[in-house]
Amino acid sequence: MSSSPRRWTTWAVLGLGFAFLYLPVVILMVYSFNESRLATVWSGFSFKWYGALLRDRQMLEAAWISIKIAFLTASAAVVLGTMAALAMTRMRRFPGKTLFGALITAPLVMPEVIIGLSILLMFVALGDLIGFAPKGIASIWIAHVTFTLAFVTVVVSSRLAELDRSLEEAAMDLGANRIKVFFLITLPIIAPALVSGWLLAFTLSLDDVVISSFVAGPSSTTLPMKVFSSVRLGLSPKINALATLMIAVVAVAAFIAWWMMAREDKRRQLDMQMAAKDN
Repeated sequence: MSSSPRRWTTWAVLGLGFAFLYLPVVILMVYSFNESRLATVWSGFSFKWYGALLRDRQMLEAAWISIKIAFLTASAAVVLGTMAALAMTRMRRFPGKTLFGALITAPLVMPEVIIGLSILLMFVALGDLIGFAPKGIASIWIAHVTFTLAFVTVVVSSRLAELDRSLEEAAMDLGANRIKVFFLITLPIIAPALVSGWLLAFTLSLDDVVISSFVAGPSSTTLPMKVFSSVRLGLSPKINALATLMIAVVAVAAFIAWWMMAREDKRRQLDMQMAAKDN
């Protein structure tokens, strides 16, 4: 009998925690269908703000720039982060390995203002030397890769550290070189970590405001910068509609990634069971 009140208390605390996290998001999504011009006053159900959003050319251009930069950032960060993780977990100790790991993970604890300012100063110096444009889409991409690389490296490194190295050693004993072992053995096993790192880098790039503000040019305004400037002038229901669409896209992408990783884990477990039966 004593366990029943404790169970209800646990569920109540859990419900309050989820309500604190997600109730504001639900309210935002509900008010995106509001007919009123006031974003916080309900006056009826309507889709008109979604139509207004689709007619806002500047907002759509900013969204396309952000999605393009986020996709390129996540792809580059996964490649570079995987290489850095392999160097930290697979290579023997080399001079400067500790410093290398510290520099790779430094953006995790460094304020974004410092990162953005330092990258801007570097781009200005490069502009004086080789004529590189200090502000623009390329500058935002390089800046985003710089700070998302640390997150991808940590995710992939943790997966590589848990990987049973005997599988790789057995493949090399059978005659496979290191490159073949990586693509046929290591890469399929760490694929869920790569997908997680890619999604994390994509989300961080898509959400960034501070670093982008330092290196963005007049024709490279990202969606978060556009939203931030719009909110400062007054909250529009179009922002609610935009946020609802972004939440829907992220939810669908997360579900697809979860489904792919779950299917891969299930297939791997079946292969292990069949291998155990054969032995």
